[in-house]
Amino acid sequence: MAELERDFTVHRSWTATDPQAYVRQSCGATRAAVTTTTLGFSRAEFEALPKLEILGCYGPYVDLVDMTAAKERGIAVTHTPDSTAEPVADLAMGMLVAVMRRICEADRFVRSGKWPTTVFESGREVRGKTCGIVGLGRIGREIAARAAAFGMKIRYHGPRQKDGVAYLYHADLQSLARESDVLVVTCRLTPETRNLVDARVLDALGADGFLVNVARGAIVDEDALVAALEGGRIAGAALDVFRDEPCVPEALMRMDNVVLAPHMGTSTREIRDERSRKLLTDLRAFFAGKPLAYPASVV
Repeated sequence: MAELERDFTVHRSWTATDPQAYVRQSCGATRAAVTTTTLGFSRAEFEALPKLEILGCYGPYVDLVDMTAAKERGIAVTHTPDSTAEPVADLAMGMLVAVMRRICEADRFVRSGKWPTTVFESGREVRGKTCGIVGLGRIGREIAARAAAFGMKIRYHGPRQKDGVAYLYHADLQSLARESDVLVVTCRLTPETRNLVDARVLDALGADGFLVNVARGAIVDEDALVAALEGGRIAGAALDVFRDEPCVPEALMRMDNVVLAPHMGTSTREIRDERSRKLLTDLRAFFAGKPLAYPASVV
């Protein structure tokens, strides 16, 4: 923000009580806009900025940007491609270990002063367990490598079997869940994967099984997950994403066997710095009449 405000006149629309009204009233001369991968940019937003020339997307994906509207209006779109697979996989593995070894519960136990008088209940070993991965893309493969280094056996599910992959493939997700001690969700959210992990999958995972979700909240049927946890039908869950984030169901926050994180898979200083640098590079290049370094679309 400091560098943007040094080089440009910045309108902080997100701080306004009514951001849409603020844009209509104060941003008519705006030539550049910045959004994020998770917010996107709609046709209505393009139409609200008649003099817009470039949209910068802070993040590697432009799935939620109306690229058709951008093309129709002759607006360049740039993004910040980066490798997020490794840090997301690091978090997934950390959450997997945390929920199985009850690390967060142990922290609360020590802080509460219970240790001198009470024995803490043991967690589960990671070594030797089976890790089922839902979606063996870049992130899934990185998680598989880390889980294997912990001595876990790897299986996976996806729309098709991957070429050149030695891990055991399950065409049926319930079958994968049934054979897994931990089910890790890494696939992308699509109409086909919405509520993919439902009550049947959770029941197949079983009372000794754990769920880890570092993908998107809507891939897991959240109501079914709460019911399975409350009923003891699965052992625990570690969740970095939620259906209506940042709103988290109160029931999940009350459970000791659930590890919660604020969608921070790509929230590392290194990634944030890299994205900022790439975004500023292309905004400066555009207004200097130079080619974009990271175009998502150049029209």
